[in-house]
Amino acid sequence: MKFIKMHGLGNDFVFLDHFSDSADEDYPQLAKKLCHRQFGIGGDGLVVILPSKVADARMRIINADGSEPEMCGNGIRCFARYVYDQGIAIHNPMRVETLAGVLTIHLNIKDAQVQGVRVDMGEPILRADLIPVLGQGEPVVGERLEVSGETFQYTAVSMGNPHCVIFVEDFAALDFERLGPAIEKHTLFPRKTNVEFIRVNSPQDITMKVWERGAGPTLACGTGACASVVAAVLNHKSERTVTVHLPGGDLWIEWGLDNHVYMTGPATYVFKGEWLA
Repeated sequence: MKFIKMHGLGNDFVFLDHFSDSADEDYPQLAKKLCHRQFGIGGDGLVVILPSKVADARMRIINADGSEPEMCGNGIRCFARYVYDQGIAIHNPMRVETLAGVLTIHLNIKDAQVQGVRVDMGEPILRADLIPVLGQGEPVVGERLEVSGETFQYTAVSMGNPHCVIFVEDFAALDFERLGPAIEKHTLFPRKTNVEFIRVNSPQDITMKVWERGAGPTLACGTGACASVVAAVLNHKSERTVTVHLPGGDLWIEWGLDNHVYMTGPATYVFKGEWLA
């Protein structure tokens, strides 16, 4: 089974190109094997390229634990670069089908090379029942969250997948490895949640640590960066165009006046090979 490895700011994925030859695979089980960092290729998730009846191509993403999220911001940038480079989708902008809907992607091309990818992530979802979250208020902004003996204020946003955004002053005082999984599985979130801890550096600049639903700590999360900027605006902590610093690098997020969130960042090849197991 041939594969290619790609990453977006260190958020890494194993790609299977099944666009022309759709395989009858148990992708959740395959993801657990391929993404294992000792016994497999290693990755935060498995991305499968498939044909679409409503867009240029369809993306399925399976987390390393076998769960299937609705969307992945870093994954879709890598997906767009791959399908363009392979001639699968030659339109620019292109349209990609995901479980979160059909997204429009603009490629920054210079000298026939993709230099960066800008994704129209659509409108943020702020209705509690659609995120979903069992929180008070509409939208759920600055609400109380009690977990592991501590109390936080959180804001809930969905970018096609659920996010719990918490603003902190000092990452050093944060017990990230304990709080991340506890909040991910908190009873407030019926479908679990991604967790973003945010330090606001200025109205145009924030730093983020993320605990991804189904993957744990990752170097970057595109939907999380988008959700965090939306949360920062709703809490009057930032402007609508923000640089987001993640452990793996920077993303540029804009919450436009059209209510769409736009994410711009890199997509990088690592290596290709053949899975023999």
